[in-house]
Amino acid sequence: MLSLCHRASYIRPVAQFRLQGSKVLAVDMAGDAVKARNGSMVAYTGQMSFKKLTGGGDGLRGMVARRLTGEQMAVMEVKGQGTCYFADKATEINLVRLNGEALYVEADNLLCTEAGLHTGTSFTGLNGMASGNGLFTTKVEGNGWAALTSNGPAIILRVTKGTPLRVDPGAYVAHTGTLSRHLKSGAGWTTLIGEGGGEAMQVEFTGEGLVYVQPSEKTTFGGDV
Repeated sequence: MLSLCHRASYIRPVAQFRLQGSKVLAVDMAGDAVKARNGSMVAYTGQMSFKKLTGGGDGLRGMVARRLTGEQMAVMEVKGQGTCYFADKATEINLVRLNGEALYVEADNLLCTEAGLHTGTSFTGLNGMASGNGLFTTKVEGNGWAALTSNGPAIILRVTKGTPLRVDPGAYVAHTGTLSRHLKSGAGWTTLIGEGGGEAMQVEFTGEGLVYVQPSEKTTFGGDV
């Protein structure tokens, strides 16, 4: 007697990220989950559950790390069947696909990630202080989608070896790749006598990677001199 045994294969459902216009993120879910900024849901269809997470979604260890570093990020887990829509103060939304690499992003600019992505903190030193976000920034790594916000449509600038990039700290949103960043002073003699261009500080990126820059400058530590 011939017996045939069929083993059922389980495929984990993956949330589908897409833009609804330029200022709303639509996430199609089939029983899976995403992590989103607390309070960023604007509408949904189907059945959804919302749960506040501690430590930016990384539990007690993440909560302790964020309290020690001062990197604030209130996160909720959204899980269910249907489509959930996210937005934040009508800012532009940018989708980033991670394939094992790390994304460094200011906490205020991180809107939503796939649940499988790991978020933590990364030390930035004076570079972070110059951009008005403290000594630490958020690090997202793994495989999946992340959605970032920006004041106006962000541009993506490539950095290659031998071709550094300088960015106004208030316009910086995020970066990927093997990049080093250093705080540079744009102040000179013309600044001291009141004839400078007002660009006192910049962040210089060197190495290989991509930098996300918004067309709007927030208040920074460097300010105008």
